Amino acid sequence: MLLEKRARIDKMIATLDKTIRHVKGEIEMTNAEKFEGFDFSRNPYEQEARERWGDEAVDRSKAKLGSMSKAEQEALGEEMNAIYRKLASLRHESPASEAAQDAIREWFELLNRMGHYSLDAFKGLGQMYVDDVRFTKNIDQFGEGLAVFMRDAMAVFADNGKKQAGQ
Repeated sequence: MLLEKRARIDKMIATLDKTIRHVKGEIEMTNAEKFEGFDFSRNPYEQEARERWGDEAVDRSKAKLGSMSKAEQEALGEEMNAIYRKLASLRHESPASEAAQDAIREWFELLNRMGHYSLDAFKGLGQMYVDDVRFTKNIDQFGEGLAVFMRDAMAVFADNGKKQAGQ
C-alpha cells in the first residue's frame, strides 16, 4: 500500500516538474499530461455543493460529466478556458457591451450543457464568483478583476433575459 502511494506521489511530483517547465516555455504539454497522477474521483467541494444546490442538481451534473469520455472532458475544459480568456480580454469594457454579453451567453450555454441554470441561478453563481475567494482566485488567474467583470456581465445577462421573458 505504501509503495502504491509512493508511486502515485512520485508521478504527481514528475507532473508538477513538467508543468513548471511548461509554464517557463521549455516544453509543451497536453491537458491530459498536466493532470497525470492526480486523483479527481473525490471532489472536496461536493458536500458543499450538495448543501448549496441539492443532491439532485449535483447528481445530475456528476452523471453528465461521468458520461463524457476523457477526450470530451478535455474538450470541455479547453472550451471553458477559451471563454475565460475571451472574457478576460473584454474585462475592461462595459459588462453590458455587446461583446461582453455575447461571451457571457456562451458561458451560460456551456454551463447549461453540464447542468441546469435558471437566469436567477446564473446571476447568483456570478455573485458567488466574487463572494467566495476560491472562485475569485481561480477565475482571476485569467486576468485580475475577471471575477467581478463576470459577476456584473452575468447580472446584466440575467436581468435582460428576465425582461425579455416578461418577468
